[in-house]
Amino acid sequence: MKKLVSLSIMMALASPMVMAHEQGDFFMRAGLASVMPNESSDNVLNTGELELSNDTQVGLTFTYMLTDNWALELLAATPFTHDVSTDGLGKVAEVSHLPPTLMAQYYFAESDSQYRPYIGAGINYTTFFEEEGYGDLDGTEVELDDSFGLAVQAGLDVAINDDWFVNASLWYMQIETDVETSVGTFDTKIDPYVVMLGMGYTF
Repeated sequence: MKKLVSLSIMMALASPMVMAHEQGDFFMRAGLASVMPNESSDNVLNTGELELSNDTQVGLTFTYMLTDNWALELLAATPFTHDVSTDGLGKVAEVSHLPPTLMAQYYFAESDSQYRPYIGAGINYTTFFEEEGYGDLDGTEVELDDSFGLAVQAGLDVAINDDWFVNASLWYMQIETDVETSVGTFDTKIDPYVVMLGMGYTF
């Protein structure tokens, strides 16, 4: 995927073609999305705060242009899975989640420009599932509450031809949940950065 993205960027930079992100267009992006938690939590039995590992999965976005500059976007992905640990206990749980996010976006430059930078803001809903205890919590129940929060983003589309383009984008999401375990409930902020590199196609 990295080689494909690099080749696509080179093609885009060398190509005189332009795309048309204009009113009424619908386009889809697909690529690799990495979730990098920026977490903090209550102290867990004096063993440190909860820490979540990074994970990379397939990301998808679906965008509809309301005008030549304003759009709505829905972010989807295959499930992300994170190891949960503390400094003192090591890995204590594993959890999966999906973070569908609805964004209002503003696209800079003219609608037929080869380069279309954009920004966005919206609402994230994160649902957690397949929680499982490990180590000191092996065999015990672990549960994370679903979360609503704000999200912001910035991105860039670069045209390859009239239909295909390369995309790079960055999100910051507010995700806060209660981690309920057999040894207590711990308020946790995950607040991840999400980076996505991929390709897009205009229908």
